Formats: sequence, structure tokens, C-alpha cells
Amino acid sequence: MSILQQTRFFTTADQLHQLPMLGLPEVAFAGRSNAGKSTAINVICQQGRLAFSSKTPGRTQHLNFFAVGKHAEDEELPAAFLVDLPGYGYAKVARESKAHWEETLSTYIRHRNPLQALILIMDARRPLTDLDIQMIEWFAPTGKPIHALLTKADKLNRSESNAALLSTKRGLAAYGDKHTAQLFSSLKKTGVEEAQEHVLRLLGLK
Repeated sequence: MSILQQTRFFTTADQLHQLPMLGLPEVAFAGRSNAGKSTAINVICQQGRLAFSSKTPGRTQHLNFFAVGKHAEDEELPAAFLVDLPGYGYAKVARESKAHWEETLSTYIRHRNPLQALILIMDARRPLTDLDIQMIEWFAPTGKPIHALLTKADKLNRSESNAALLSTKRGLAAYGDKHTAQLFSSLKKTGVEEAQEHVLRLLGLK
């Protein structure tokens, strides 16, 4: 069993003061509410119901922490965390919830020291929306890497997929040379091993 298959729920937080203060490496998953973020996390970790999708898009406003592996010096602690961030971009979210999301998420993205990298989930048919760009612009000044997963790649033919990947790489390159992108399909399992390699490397576990 791989280390990602052993990933388990650790805690949830909707306020910054509730975040774990263990100083362990974190990689966060961000994306629009309908981009397939929770499904991607489940597929990467080879688990069916690790991350949950809300029945009402945009409803979940929590940061969910998942423990990866075991700490080398204390087996009661994980080696690292995956963090499932609230989905964004759903039009019916109340103004107060949206303001809370923007404050909490932007502060976490920009100032969280243990955060090593951002996995940005984007629909391959509509990459780099305005809200995706906002997320990139929050995070890029940290100098940490972004790895984009272009989900639902099975909905595109080969030329469309290649065009989406190329345009995404060009878009990310405007914000630095550490950023990468790949095609991904939870349905066809396209790009799963590549995504797993990136996650483990970014966590310092490979």
C-alpha cells in the first residue's frame, strides 16, 4: 500500500486560529466548486470517500486537513498534510460567506509557512478563469510552486487537450518558472501517477 493510500482525515477548520500548528509540510488543493477537486484528491489517494463533495456547490467553507504517512520521530504524528481548500466561484454563495472565504483563504494562501505548494484544479475545458488567476496572484508572490491539474481531460480530443495544456503552461509561466501543469482525468485515470509523484515530491516525501 502506498503512503498516499494511507492518507486519513485529521481535522477541519473554518477559522485561521483553528489550523494545526505542528509545522509539518502541507500541500493545498484549490479550485472552482465544479472543477472536480474532491474527486481528484480521492483518485490521487486511491480512496473512495476521503474528500467529500458538498451536495450544494460552494457550501463548504472549511479547510480540511488529511494526514499523510507517519512522522519519522513520532509515529503518532503524520509526516505531512494534504489540505482541501473551499471551492470557489459558485454564484449563489451568500455575500457574507464569500467575504469570509476570501479573507480566510487569501490569508492562508499568502502567509501559511508550512504550505509548500498549491495544486490548482481547473477544468481542462475552461482553464485560467478570473478566479483561478486571483488564486495564482495570491500565491505566486510566495515563490512556492503551483502544479495545475487540468481535470476532465477526457471531455477533450487530443488536439484540444494539448492546446489547453500549452495555454495553461504559458499562463503559469507569467508568474514564475517553478509552476507546472498536466492533463488529468478521474474517470479515465489519466495522469494519476504523474499527479501522485508531484504531490509526494512537493511534500518532501519522495
